[in-house]
Amino acid sequence: MDCDILLPSALENSITMANVRGVKAKIIAELANGPTTPGADRVLADRGVFLVPDILANAGGVTVSYYEWVQNQYNYFWTEDRVNESLEQTMRKAFADVHTTAQQYQTDMRTGAYILAVGRVAEATSVRGIFP
Repeated sequence: MDCDILLPSALENSITMANVRGVKAKIIAELANGPTTPGADRVLADRGVFLVPDILANAGGVTVSYYEWVQNQYNYFWTEDRVNESLEQTMRKAFADVHTTAQQYQTDMRTGAYILAVGRVAEATSVRGIFP
């Protein structure tokens, strides 16, 4: 089916080498965990499809879980509006950081996300050491 945006949202390995040639979307946001196989991911990148990887596109839930943990630590609870505002700010920054990294290294968004993540882990390890 022709579409501009595709949101694989339910199953892992939904976009594979067997069906990637039929994907017509110019933009894909992976809302499921691992919906695109590595081979299909490379085909989409080579075709210039703008793919927002699962580790970025569906990070909102774990981000809000972190907010809940912080609130529980301090026995202070945010309003729904504050949670939503904080989440939007966090997700916009995460997207911008990944996009900037992908552009800087002239690569796709998934690789940009990995570069950024590995760099952050390396920096934290350098500052804190291996054991916190």
